Order: sequence, then structure tokens, then C-alpha cells
Amino acid sequence: MTSSFDFALPSTFGLTVLLFVGLGFFIRASTKDRTETAVYVSELDDVMLLETIQKHFVDRAYQVTGVEPDKGRMSLKGMVSASIFLATFLAMLAGIGLFCLALVFAIAFPGWGNIPYLLLLATPVAPWFYYKGATRLESVSFQLAGGEAENSVAKSEETRLFVSAHRDELIALEAQVPLKRTEAE
Repeated sequence: MTSSFDFALPSTFGLTVLLFVGLGFFIRASTKDRTETAVYVSELDDVMLLETIQKHFVDRAYQVTGVEPDKGRMSLKGMVSASIFLATFLAMLAGIGLFCLALVFAIAFPGWGNIPYLLLLATPVAPWFYYKGATRLESVSFQLAGGEAENSVAKSEETRLFVSAHRDELIALEAQVPLKRTEAE
């Protein structure tokens, strides 16, 4: 007759391995490039809008790398640093995941003693990997395109702006500059 422990250990080990694989993918995804292109409409004229956006990105430590005034296009680059909060969070998740794996090994192989808990020494690899991948040079580019919008009361000039930047930079831009996001054509 077999005990329930004989069935519980393989399933617990399998679930722990799945947890560990998911944790690995989560840590790897933390450094993924999340560049998006967004289309905005603004009531500001072209020159004022360009100055406002350039000031916004320069204040966020970006430097102008290219200007094409005839096309209304500007490119900027800046060094983006890793988040200390996310690095700490990833270290905590890695520590918990490695502890769970060590615990399963300690239960499955009691003769090993406390040796499986040495896996916890690998915990600093997660924040190191995140810092290595997340601290990088980011580019931002934006281009103006003028257009006319029809209102029911009057005709008004609107300036369309195409911005290609990291998702977090787009969120910060929307919070600081009076822009209305529209769908891309």
C-alpha cells in the first residue's frame, strides 16, 4: 500500500518547478523594451508644442540628438536607470522562490540536511540581472503633423503629434503636457 506522501511529493515538486520557471520569465520580462508610438492632438501651435515637449524631456535628463525642422521631427536620448523598488521586489520574489525550491529538496531528500538552503545564495542574481538590463540608453522621437479638425461651432486648428518613447515616458508626458491621445491611423 502506498501512502499519500508518495503522491504529494512529485506534485509539490512539479508545482514548485513551475513556480520557479514563471519567476524566471517574470525576472527576464522586467528588462523588456516597452517602446510604444502614440498619436496626440493638441490645441497648442507647432512652435509652442515643440518647445513644451522639448523642455519636458530635457527636464527628465534627455539630450537632443537630432532635429529636422523641415519635417517637424526631433530625436532625444537619455540614460534611464533601474528602479530600486523593482530591484528589491525582484530580490524578494527570487528569495521566496528559491526558498520554496530548497524546502521541497529538503523534504524530498532528508539526507542532504541543510544543503538545499544554499540555493538562497543565488538570490542576488535577480536584482543584478534587472539592473544590468534596465539601466540603458533610451530614445525618444516626436514629429509634428498639422491638421484641421471640424467642430460643430467653429473650425479650429489642431496639431497632431507622433511620439515614440518608452511606455512610462508617454504616461509622464500625458500628465505634464496638455495633450489628448488619439488612435493611430
